Amino acid sequence: MNSFQLYFKLGLQHILDIQGFDHILFVLALCAVYVARDWKKILILVTAFTIGHSLTLALATFNVIQIRADVIEFLIPVTIAFTALITLFKPKPSSGKGIQLNYLFAVFFGLIHGLGFSNYLKALLGKETSIWQPLLSFNIGLEVGQIFIVAAFLLLTSLVNLAGVNRKEWTLVVSAFVLGIACMLMLETKFW
Repeated sequence: MNSFQLYFKLGLQHILDIQGFDHILFVLALCAVYVARDWKKILILVTAFTIGHSLTLALATFNVIQIRADVIEFLIPVTIAFTALITLFKPKPSSGKGIQLNYLFAVFFGLIHGLGFSNYLKALLGKETSIWQPLLSFNIGLEVGQIFIVAAFLLLTSLVNLAGVNRKEWTLVVSAFVLGIACMLMLETKFW
């Protein structure tokens, strides 16, 4: 297996790993208000998250930024809870053109999530002569994994809607579920 394949697989596994379900919860919270026809908006959202995630992974790997791991582990569920709360209070996607606030949140929260994985990735990349290609392939794997999660969620949403469940109610149930788990994670990871 070459270096690209190795780090691509690591990125894919990172997002799909049920042990690290915080990323899955965040993606669900981001996408809860959307349906399949909104695929372009969803793709922008998950790509915005990946951009933020990639930026802090690179900065942390180059030792440009360093933040205590326990603080980051607490902030990750905070971002999930905040995203779910926004969805609870605004359970319909914005129909406006241009850059929407949720895209900015996705980038900013991606920055925080990227710091959560940076120590592990930094240890792996320590053996590499050049880290640009492994970072790129890792983040491409991450993006593919997120798109897989979104596709599965949109399929489930379509099936639920076909079964007669109201879209707004489905969005509220998903958001409340994600918020509840995020609150439990915040209690488990508090650093004070």
